[in-house]
Amino acid sequence: MTQKIIAVVNQKGGVGKTTTTISVAAQLASDATVLLFDLDPQGNATSGLGVQKELPVTAYEVLCNGAPLADAVQPTNVEGLFVVPSNANLAGAEVQLVSQQRREFALQVALQQADYDYILIDCPPSLGLLTVNALTAANSVLIPVQAEYYALEGLSQLLNTIQAVKQATNPNIDLLGIALTMYDKRTSLSEQVRDEVKKYFGEKLFKTAIPRNIRLAEAPSYGRTIFEHDKWSKGARAYKALSKEIKDRL
Repeated sequence: MTQKIIAVVNQKGGVGKTTTTISVAAQLASDATVLLFDLDPQGNATSGLGVQKELPVTAYEVLCNGAPLADAVQPTNVEGLFVVPSNANLAGAEVQLVSQQRREFALQVALQQADYDYILIDCPPSLGLLTVNALTAANSVLIPVQAEYYALEGLSQLLNTIQAVKQATNPNIDLLGIALTMYDKRTSLSEQVRDEVKKYFGEKLFKTAIPRNIRLAEAPSYGRTIFEHDKWSKGARAYKALSKEIKDRL
């Protein structure tokens, strides 16, 4: 099986990006090996998987100091799922990488040492150098979009960035799909947003929408995935269905 590298990107914060990355990674790990690379200095994916942020080797050391990837990889409570943890130090990477040659390729080079069926990259909520590194290293992009009024705002900027990366550093990158999050079928707004996204992206919109779900919101505070926290919840069932769609598309 060729390695599938998926960048999970949206420069808007609070759209369920990290929850999506963790949940999809955990579900894919049920029959494959998965590495989640936490590329967000907030380190939410790290703590959401119950892994300590303050470790000797993290994403920062791998990207900026050339530390071997294997030294940073940590096991999680989910069999088959591993994480490269991140912390606030990574915020300095943007500045430190700027002076390096081929700075957009730092993550791609690091991941050449990786041997996993899937690698998911949880990107920071910005279109800076870290996100460009993720897009340069990935072969697919997954965009979580919140079912709310300003959902499409900023998406054209993100698509332009993906296009620029495709031309400059990574001709093989493709849009895997758009996943609608925080969806509430009882409101006409959610329906309108879905129709709008469908109009722009057509078949790229995944059929599965992730509902607003209290169990999903609770899980990270316990350092657990939604499947460990409540595998029968609406949120868990939705992410299971979304992960199946992702596998089918890949």
